[in-house]
Amino acid sequence: MPEKTIQYVPPALLDANILRLKARLMAMVAPELQKLPALQQNRATVRAALEKALDSLNLPGMPPKVRGEILDAALADLVGYGPLELLLADSEISEIMVNNARLTFVERSGELYETDIQFENDEHVMRIIDRILLPLGRRVDYDNPTADARLPDGSRVNVAIPPVAVDGPNLTIRKFLQTKMTMADLVSLGTVNRYMATFLEACVISRMNILITGNTSSGKSTMLNILSTFIPNHERIVTIEDAVELQLKQRHVVRLETKLPNVDGTGAVTVRDLVRNALRMRPDRLVVGEVRGGETLDMLQAMNTGHSGSLTTLHANSPRDAIARLETMALMSGLDLPVSALRRQIASALNLIVHMNRLQDGTRKAIQITEVVGMESDIVTLTDIFKFVQSGVNTDGKVLGELRPTGIRPMFNPRLEMAGFKLGGEIFGAGL
Repeated sequence: MPEKTIQYVPPALLDANILRLKARLMAMVAPELQKLPALQQNRATVRAALEKALDSLNLPGMPPKVRGEILDAALADLVGYGPLELLLADSEISEIMVNNARLTFVERSGELYETDIQFENDEHVMRIIDRILLPLGRRVDYDNPTADARLPDGSRVNVAIPPVAVDGPNLTIRKFLQTKMTMADLVSLGTVNRYMATFLEACVISRMNILITGNTSSGKSTMLNILSTFIPNHERIVTIEDAVELQLKQRHVVRLETKLPNVDGTGAVTVRDLVRNALRMRPDRLVVGEVRGGETLDMLQAMNTGHSGSLTTLHANSPRDAIARLETMALMSGLDLPVSALRRQIASALNLIVHMNRLQDGTRKAIQITEVVGMESDIVTLTDIFKFVQSGVNTDGKVLGELRPTGIRPMFNPRLEMAGFKLGGEIFGAGL
C-alpha cells in the first residue's frame, strides 16, 4: 500500500455477512424491477422495493445506520454508479482512477491517494461502465475498447477495456467541480500572485489572444474558466469544447460541443468543424477548450482576422514547446504551408502564453507568463513577464519558491493603457 491512503467504505460494508445480505436484497428485487418500464426504474421506486425486501427479512436488531448503508450500496449497484458513488459524493475529489476491480485511486486536494473502494470483479466494473455509456448511445467491446463520455453533472469519463487494458477494464473520471473558482482563489492558493492576477485580468479585458499551456492535470481548464470570467458581459462569446466544462456567466454565450461518430463511423462533428462554423456566428470572442489538431490553423487565422481576445489551451511542456506544437498541429490541417509562414501566423496571432505546471508536491502554479513578441529571422521570439523561481524543497516535500516579475514590460503595454489599464511599475518588477 502507498504511504497515502484514504478510507471511504463504511465498516459495515466490509463485513462478509452484510455483503451477502446486500446481494440477497438485490436478488430479491431484481425480478420485480425487470417487470417495470425503464422510466419507472428510478431511485425512489428501487429504494422502496429494497426497503420492502429488507423489512420482509425481519431483522429488528439491525442498527439504523447499517440499514441505511446497506440500502444505499444496493441502490447504487442497481441504478447508480456502484462503489463510485462514495467518491462522486466527495466534493474534495477532482479525479477518480479505477485501475482495475481491486485498485482505485483518487486525487483529492491536489494529492494522490489509494482508496479502499473495490468492485466485486471485472463484470461489476463493466456493468458500471455500461450504465455510464448506454444512455449516451455509446458502448465498448473487443473491437472498440475505448470511449469518452460525460456524466450528467458534466464530469468527463474515459474508459478502456481489454484487449487494450491489460489488467481488466478501467475508467478515469475528471470530476466537474461545482464550486466555481475565482482569481482570488488562485491568489490564495499561490497559483498566481496578486500582480499576475491584475495583469491577466487587464490582458483579457484588453482583448489579448491568450494560449494556456501545461501538462496533464496542471490547471489549464481552471485557468481558462477563470480568465473567461473577465470577458465583458456585452460581448458575444462562442465556446467550443470536446466535453462542456466552461461555466461562463455572461448573458451572450453560445456553447458548442463536439459530437462523436455514430456506430457506423459517420456523423462526427470535430473541434475543427465547430471552429469553422463559429466564425459564421459573429463571435466577439472564441473560447476553445483545447486545440489538438487541424483546428489550430483555423483558430490562428481567426485570431488574425478580427477575433482578438480569444482564449484556448494546449498540452505543452513550456511556452517554447507550445510554439513547436502549434506548428505541428497547424500542419495537420492538410494545407501545404511553409514553416516560416506558419510561424508568422503564430507570432501575429498570439499575444500571451500562460504556462501552468503541477509541481512535485501536487500544487499547481502559473510558472511562466510569456509574451509572444514577434519574429526575429525565422524564430518566434518570446519574453517572460513573470516566472516561478524555485529555491528548494522543505522536509515535508513542499516546493519552495516565489512567483516574481522579470522586470520587463510587455510590448503590448500601450494597448493595455488604451483600454484603461495603467499598470504601475511595481507590477512588472520595476527596479529589479
